[in-house]
Order: sequence, then C-alpha cells, then structure tokens
Amino acid sequence: MYSSIKKVFFALAGAALILQSPTAFTAEPLIKVDDNSFKCITSMTKVGHFYVDNLVGNVAGTVKVAKEGKGDYPTGSVLQLMPNEVMIKQQKGYSPATKDWEFFWIDVDKKGQKIYTRGFAEVNNRFGLNCFACHVQARPEHDLTCGKGSENGCAPIPVTQAMFGALQRTDPRCPGSDQVSAEDAIALKDLGEIVKALTEKK
Repeated sequence: MYSSIKKVFFALAGAALILQSPTAFTAEPLIKVDDNSFKCITSMTKVGHFYVDNLVGNVAGTVKVAKEGKGDYPTGSVLQLMPNEVMIKQQKGYSPATKDWEFFWIDVDKKGQKIYTRGFAEVNNRFGLNCFACHVQARPEHDLTCGKGSENGCAPIPVTQAMFGALQRTDPRCPGSDQVSAEDAIALKDLGEIVKALTEKK
C-alpha cells in the first residue's frame, strides 16, 4: 500500500512548465551525495510541516531559514516533506537556474534507501513530472521552496497536512513506523482513494 500511496505527491503536481536548457556547470558539486546520505525522515529536525537537516553540519543555519520562512538556505541544506522527495542545496553558483538546489527521488524500505533519480532543472521523477516545474513557481524570497497550499506562490495540490503527516510517520526506515495510528490509517486510506481516482482517469 505504501508503494502506491507514495506516488501521489508527484501525480498531483500538475503539468510541467517549459524549461530552459540544463545548466552548464562550472565546478564539481561540493556536496557528495549517495544512498547513505539520507535517513529516516522523522530523525531530522521538524520545522512546521516538513523536516530539515544539513549535510555539512550547519543544521542551525538551515533551521533558521526554515523557521523564518524566507531567505537563502545555506550550502548542505536538506529539505523533505515526504520520505521519497528530497531537496539538497549545493554550493553557491553551481546551478543558478535552480538556485543551487538538487532534486532527488529516492526509493525507501526497511533496509534503507536508494536514489532513483537526481538532477537540477532537467530532472523528472519516475512518473515523468518535473520537480523544478513546481518549485520554480515559488516567489523569489522563498528560495524555490513551497509552503502550505499556495502561500509561497506554488500551485496547491489536493493533499492534506494529515496525509503528509501520515506519510512521514510511516516512513519504513523509522523505528515503529509499522505501528500506524487510527488517524494515520484514515489519512492513508483517503490518500489511496486519490491515487485510485487519478489512476482511473488515465
């Protein structure tokens, strides 16, 4: 059930925008990211409705921007709303088109995680939808990050906070994730209905 429900975020993202050509990089990425760079989402620092971390140790800097809700995130920042979707900030100037954000879609299970796809303005998730196309709609002061609903300028999607919370708490990498509360079970069931409706439309 989890493997089908986790598809909903991208299935609801909407049509992709027309993108410019991929950025011409001038340096090697400062942040080396592999399958071991990720962890249980709830072991990260929660700020509002999402979780943050920093791969070079500057968690305080990342948390500060996240709490303020605007400003540029420091190098190494990790942002996650759901277990499978990750944004990581590379060094300044590495990818101007995406404000140096690199996007990841990862597969997760009890044994850990594996990167399925990664990239910048050109990267699509496994469902063929472009990550940057959604985030580029954010107003400049929000550093390509989307808030709740359309508060940061991004197009809203019909997924409730209860649904996102249920996905976070049932991350299979996290201890106790198999102990699903009644409230989370209802949220996941509702999310499953959304996925089913979208599948039937296709």
